Amino acid sequence: MRTLYRILLLFSLLPAVAAAQSADDELVRIKELIPDIVLDVKYATTDNFTHQKLYTIGDAMLARGAVRQLQLVQDSLRKMGLGLKIYDGYRPRAIQFLMWEIVPDPTYVADPNTGSNHNRGAAVDLSLVDRATGKELAMPTPFDWFGPEAGHGWLLGLSAEQVANRTLLKTMMEHVGGFASYDSEWWHYTHNPSLANPLLDFQMN
Repeated sequence: MRTLYRILLLFSLLPAVAAAQSADDELVRIKELIPDIVLDVKYATTDNFTHQKLYTIGDAMLARGAVRQLQLVQDSLRKMGLGLKIYDGYRPRAIQFLMWEIVPDPTYVADPNTGSNHNRGAAVDLSLVDRATGKELAMPTPFDWFGPEAGHGWLLGLSAEQVANRTLLKTMMEHVGGFASYDSEWWHYTHNPSLANPLLDFQMN
């Protein structure tokens, strides 16, 4: 009888479990789950490769599943006195078309006809900050540097500090967060389970 009760209880919980799992594709504001994360959303300013303000607000969203993994990274970095700084997360597909018109190079800008991982809430652009000072750690290049110097394998002219910081970010994102790196951009990481999400096109507000 007790076994039957447990089976019935398990089946009664299945809808809630399924709902929780499906909610991983829902777009959420990153700061709702990680309040102490730093936002520096470049496309809400003119400090980006287009030199245009593309977003209406300086907020960042990602698929909930991706944010949960980012939370693991932030928790680990916090113990080191460090934290994450977000440059970009979810990106409306209309913005992707505009970017493609300016730089139609798939190495640095995804073709909007097939869509970017950013359009699915599956990709995040980010760096590291010192929590005590709020300053970014030295990296090989600025964000959105279109050249080989931004790649993970580039070493020429870099200081040991720049290489170590890039390596730390990659290690934390891959081995703690489970994200996939992108060879050509040290700041770009993808949450592969969120690649199944649909392409979206709405402005945040």
